[in-house]
Amino acid sequence: MTSSAAACSDAEKANLVLNAPRLPGPWRESVEFSGEESQKDTVILHGSPKHFKQSTTTDASSEEKILDLEKNSSSVDRSQWVLNGPEPPGLWHELMDTVRETTSYFGNKYSSLKSQPMLKSVVSIQQEIFPILVWGRSYSISKFKHDLMAGLTIASLCIPQSIGYATLAKLDPQYGLYTSVVPPLIYAIMGTSREIAIGPVAVVSLLLPSMLLKLQDPGADPIAYTKLVLTATFFTGIFQAAFGIFRLGFLVDFLSHAAIVGFVAGAAIIIGLQQLKGLLGIAHFPTSTDVISVMEAVWSSFHHPWNPHNFMLGCSFLCFILISRFVGRKNKKLFWLPAIAPLLSVILSTLIVYLTRADKHGIKIVKHIKEGLNPSSVHLLQLNSPYVGDVAKVGLIIAIVALTEAIAVGKSFSSIKGYRINGNKEMMSMGFMNIVGSLTSCYVATGSFSRTAVNFSAGCETPVSNIVMAITVTISLEFFTRLLYFTPTAILASIILSALPGLININEIYNIWKVDKLDFLACIGAFFGVLFASVEIGLLLAVAISFTKIILISIRPGTETLGQLPGTDMFCDTEQYPMAITVSGIMIVRVKSALLCFANSNFVRERIVRWIAAKKAEGLKGNNTKDTIQVVILDMSNLINIDTSGIATLEDLQRNLLSEGIELAVANPRWQVIHKLKISNFIGKIGGRVFVTVAEAVAATFTGKIATTY
Repeated sequence: MTSSAAACSDAEKANLVLNAPRLPGPWRESVEFSGEESQKDTVILHGSPKHFKQSTTTDASSEEKILDLEKNSSSVDRSQWVLNGPEPPGLWHELMDTVRETTSYFGNKYSSLKSQPMLKSVVSIQQEIFPILVWGRSYSISKFKHDLMAGLTIASLCIPQSIGYATLAKLDPQYGLYTSVVPPLIYAIMGTSREIAIGPVAVVSLLLPSMLLKLQDPGADPIAYTKLVLTATFFTGIFQAAFGIFRLGFLVDFLSHAAIVGFVAGAAIIIGLQQLKGLLGIAHFPTSTDVISVMEAVWSSFHHPWNPHNFMLGCSFLCFILISRFVGRKNKKLFWLPAIAPLLSVILSTLIVYLTRADKHGIKIVKHIKEGLNPSSVHLLQLNSPYVGDVAKVGLIIAIVALTEAIAVGKSFSSIKGYRINGNKEMMSMGFMNIVGSLTSCYVATGSFSRTAVNFSAGCETPVSNIVMAITVTISLEFFTRLLYFTPTAILASIILSALPGLININEIYNIWKVDKLDFLACIGAFFGVLFASVEIGLLLAVAISFTKIILISIRPGTETLGQLPGTDMFCDTEQYPMAITVSGIMIVRVKSALLCFANSNFVRERIVRWIAAKKAEGLKGNNTKDTIQVVILDMSNLINIDTSGIATLEDLQRNLLSEGIELAVANPRWQVIHKLKISNFIGKIGGRVFVTVAEAVAATFTGKIATTY
């Protein structure tokens, strides 16, 4: 064994991992065990195996103590380390630890502030709440030049997009511009991302009307609908701020990556279909967002008189925007071209309509956009409305979706620049900007991927680019809204359509299919749910599939038989490592689950019993008594916890094995597991056969010590 260990280099061991056979898919894993196992070479191990050191200390005296301890301790002594360990923390203690972790951040901050002078404490609190006070110290003219250029660039993209997204949200155009003023200013002083561009986005603009239309039709009473949107924005901000203050960011993780990819792709198609109203100049359009209703409305419109000029004008500028984007990607120096293309489209199309008076010939235009700065909307919040509960639910869903998109965008670009954003601060800044926004006539704002990409390409250095953008939009609101009177709605539709291809990530969908089929199921579930039902149905379907995946993995955990890798003391899955050598007379089983409980314990027991029966049948068929199973070793290294049903199942398994003349041993049990096994007296029932490692359990089998460790 020693010579073989020396002969096996680290590179060869690495190749064992890299060249392992392909994993079985989820469909194969769900099929019942057939009893057929491939024949393995068998070997009988002799002597005591090596052990991993339990300390990484480089101190010479510590190493000597470890060596002495290893020389003077047998596997029996080491088993006592497991059996006589301290009691693990109880449920109440774990709950208190969770609360303590949540509050420790604020406690530590309070302690550090308490030891500082009053003035310094105030400054520290302000710097914690407003990161601009930290990075603002090192701000320079050279950085401002970059931020000024980036801010003006994204403003040129933001103005037409904001008007378009407001119409998508069934709001007056000025509300999109309002949302590009106050929220970016709040985020600039509270946010931690340098590149993220704040404002209205397509997905949120679609979510709001799709969920609020059940409460109020914007066509029947636009003022009442606007009030509900502002109230939903207020609740969105409350939830987002609460997530950050109470460190509840894990709630965002309920939307898995695969679910988000599918949801955004489905939403992009729905948004595109919604733009057919402006692109084709359709007067009557359904309020529902499913693809069937939209296509029926489009089909019926062709049977009525319609003006093709809207379609021709919109498609012409859509091609212009897409071509400019293609040119900008090919030539990095022309990064500004795709950024200003939407604004150029608005200016040129408005001039064309104004000079030709095309609005008199069927071209639909935006008409009046209210000028002036954001008015107060405190009096518009409907906190006493009978719909307040439903609006709060809408706010919760949008809060999670908006945070997921913003944090994903922020992390993507911060990783490129080599710094980390603070997730909890991001949630708080997003929350406060939407709370303040709801009080100043803004609807839900979040991080826009398209504008953030432009901001990054334009060379932004700090969030000052958001301030520049907000000031530019403010100037536009104050002086230039009259010039947008003749802007054709087909152009706004083409601008939104031009932003949609980036939302459908075909490569990522294909990658999800290759990596995890169940994740792909969640992805297409969200996609088709949004496409054929509604936005909320798509989200619920994706979350339901994700939870179903977790439940399936829990109730049908994988089990694997282990063998020893040649030249090592490691015992690994014999299917993953075909070169692993099984031990004659011993079956080593590992459960691939963190919890052995009422939901999966019987499945595990039946799998082990059938394996043993199959092995016994093979021995009788081949008249080979050497391969008869004498000991079953349960490797519990993956098992974090166990409940009473799991313990009862282990006791049942022990009785079944004893009736067959087979002994049961346990290796590497975790803290909670060994504690519960000791309390239930299961350790006594198996004769105290508990070992630190699988190698020690195997060695004890052949040295006759397997029944003397308790």
